[in-house]
Order: sequence, then C-alpha cells, then structure tokens
Amino acid sequence: MTTGSPMLVDCEDVAWFRGQPEAARGAAAALGRRIGLDEQRTAQLVLAVAELAGNLTKHAVDGSLLLRVVRTHAAPGTDVLAGVEVISVDGGPGMADIPAALRDGMSTSGTLGIGLGAVQRLADSFSLHSQPGNGTIQLARFWPRPAQSAVVREPVVEGITRPISGEQICGDAWAARTDSAQIPAVAPQRDEAVIPRPSGQARPDWAALTNPRSHATRPAGSAPRTNVDVRPYRTGRATPVRAAAPGHGEGMLIMSCDGLGHGPLAALAAQSAVQAFRAAAGRMPEQVMEEVHRALRGTRGAAVAIARLEQDGRVLLCGIGNITAALVSPTNRTTLLSHPGIVGHQIRQLRTYENQLPPGGVLVMHSDGLSERWSAADLVGLLHHPPAVIATGLLRQAGTRRDDASVVIARAGR
Repeated sequence: MTTGSPMLVDCEDVAWFRGQPEAARGAAAALGRRIGLDEQRTAQLVLAVAELAGNLTKHAVDGSLLLRVVRTHAAPGTDVLAGVEVISVDGGPGMADIPAALRDGMSTSGTLGIGLGAVQRLADSFSLHSQPGNGTIQLARFWPRPAQSAVVREPVVEGITRPISGEQICGDAWAARTDSAQIPAVAPQRDEAVIPRPSGQARPDWAALTNPRSHATRPAGSAPRTNVDVRPYRTGRATPVRAAAPGHGEGMLIMSCDGLGHGPLAALAAQSAVQAFRAAAGRMPEQVMEEVHRALRGTRGAAVAIARLEQDGRVLLCGIGNITAALVSPTNRTTLLSHPGIVGHQIRQLRTYENQLPPGGVLVMHSDGLSERWSAADLVGLLHHPPAVIATGLLRQAGTRRDDASVVIARAGR
C-alpha cells in the first residue's frame, strides 16, 4: 500500500458472541496466536476483549461482541499485515458522560476491571459511540507491535456481516479494492447488455425474490407505484451512463453481495463473487459485474451491487437484485437504482448510474437482512466515526435476525 492510497482491509474469521465472555477471550487468544501477534500483544488483546465482553454482560441490553481478522491491501513488494478487530455493540442503556467512562478507575458496578481508558490505550485504533437510551458501539483494532503508521489509519471502506439466527456461516459478503490504472481495461460496454445463461440451464423464476420492493408485479394497465410519502428517503436523480470511463485519480471498487438463501450454499456463492471481484480485470462496475456473473454460474446465484467511488466523490453503481445502495449525508438519504435479476443465472440488462457523493456523506450498501425503513437521521451521530462503526450502528438499527445481513460503508478516498 502506497502512502497516498486510501486504507483498505479485508476481513475473515468472523465470529459473533452473545453472553459468552469466556468463549470470546479464548477466540481472541487463538486469533492473536494464529496471525502472529507476539505473546505480549496477544495478552493485551485478550485483556481488552475481557473488558468489553464483561461490560456487555454487566451493563448492556441485547449486547454482542464481534471478533475478526483484518488484513491490509498491500502494494507490490510489500507485506500484507494482519490484525484483530473487536466490535462491541448493544441496545442500551448508553453512556451519558463518555469522557468520564474513559477515565481510569471509572466503574458503575463496583468491579476492578481495566476500564475503557486502558482498552483505548492498548488498541492501535479505538472508537466509541454512545447515546443514552440507544446503546453503545465500541471498536478496537490490534496490529503487531511496533505498529506501522500506514495501518494505524482508518480504512475508508469497511463492512460487517452477521448470519441468520442459528447459523455460523453467513451467505452475505462484501469486498473493496483500489482501482489501478495498471489493470488492463476491457472494452466499454453498452448502456444495456443482455448476458445469456449457459445452454440447457433452467431459468429460475426468482425475480420477485431479488428485488421485491422496487420491481413488484402490478396489474396490467395500472399506474406504476411511486415512493412519494411511502419511504423515509427519496430516489436519486441518477444519470445512466453509456460506456463510462474512469475519472482522474485513484478510484475504489466496492461490492456488496447476498447469496440467495442462507447457509453453506449461499456462502459459497458469496465467496465465489468475492474471489471474482478481487481478480477482475475490469475497472468499471458493469465490466466487473460481467466477470462476477460468469464466476457465479453453477452456484445458486446472488444479488450483487458494485460501485466505483472516486476521489472527487463521483459514484458509479451497477446493481442486480435487492441490494440497497444509498448516498447518505447528515440531512438526506438518496437511494440509488438497481435492476431485477440473479447474478450467475439471469441478468436482463446491465446499466451503470452516476451520482455524486454529498459533502461529508457516505455510500451505504446493504442486503435485505436489513429493513429499508431507516433514514439519514438514524446515522447523524455516526457519520464522523469509522466506517465499521457506522455499519454496526445501521445493522443495530435496521437489521433482522430472520436472514443473513451485511452492510458496507465507503467514504471517498483520502
């Protein structure tokens, strides 16, 4: 990773813990050893996990703790660095005085924990968001010591996944990569493309499953439904672009993927999409979508959205299926357009739409494991936090446990 490039990471070994502080500590120790943290750094990680998990047990309402490995994207000739990320989230009661909570010796339960101030000092990155009555989100990231300055920066893109209740494997996935001009660009595609399915392959009638909200069937001759006074957001005036070209400067490609259904087969489709996305030669969303579509043949298929976010805030999006994509500022949510279909099985058309990221805003993409009934106001207090904290807050606000869920948040690279 070059110094001027935006910070990007990949995540793996995702594990959620609810009311299992001992299991969380054991998993943290195992992850630290596996990725090569030394004994002292692993002990510090375990100590921080013990504090965060203990606080959830003692104070929180509906608290969960997430552990996962994060790996940096590296420039040619440099090493990929691995660390451990810990995210603690709950639904209440929240903190009225965050500075006081971070002071050493602060305790509301009479116990002698190390305190959140110590967690903040031990971690290479630490972020805390809390609102009385609405709960708390905490993020701590641990890299090998001595930590390199390049990895102490916050990633500009990060997501979060959570499996349906009762499953250990999530059928949703996300990925991001920096676009390099050294990657050979393929020929620009038309504004509309029809991608044939393999000969002999049955045509699954799953259109209603992949975009039921935006493309619901209506009686013949009836007027199309509108979003006016129905949803707590507005549809953006995105411009369809034909044969779009990359803008100046470095861009980022971001993907959100929801393998159909849940469980191992959905996870297989999602991971196949991630592998194809990372290896894709295309530089524009339509081009990458075609490569992902080919890679998913033979799987159960997926809903996929691929965005290109450039340094000047230009956003290009190509979406197939019911991945929700939106541009969110402190005052507004603009929902971007997608088309029905199943990547890997049936795509009627590919179109890329162009929009502009508002100042101070973020790009949000999430699966239908989250309700669409959220607004910009739900994220106002979160927008200045790292993308992983924003994603966690949105998952807490709108997530359901009846399906796999995923959220990915992106800021313009800096």
